[in-house]
Amino acid sequence: MNPPNKCITVQKAKELQKEWRETRSIVTTNGKEHKDTCEFHFDLEELQEYINYVREQSNQNNAERPGINVWLGAYQADGDKPSLNTVFFSATRKMKAEEEDGSGRDYLENDEIEPMNTVGGMWPPLPYKG
Repeated sequence: MNPPNKCITVQKAKELQKEWRETRSIVTTNGKEHKDTCEFHFDLEELQEYINYVREQSNQNNAERPGINVWLGAYQADGDKPSLNTVFFSATRKMKAEEEDGSGRDYLENDEIEPMNTVGGMWPPLPYKG
């Protein structure tokens, strides 16, 4: 099976991750000393379960062209553990003409469907090795 059209090479992934580390990591730590996590692992079964949930709920709500956004988030610091990055998924639906907001997006968050956040980032943070 050939990879889907939007796949990138391992080399490109390494370049993207290197650029993030060199230009964004200070932003995600608010200039503080601790390194923040930048890797999140999702089990395929959990992802498929969420995709199925979004598809089913979207069908029940007659949501056109459902999708999923990936959002960055952060857990609050807890004791000696610093505030760390996380990601969460949220369902989207096609925007109706009357909902046009000038953003250039053709979709909106579908707040009838709960977001998914099941993982914290891996610690300690490691670079992408491909």
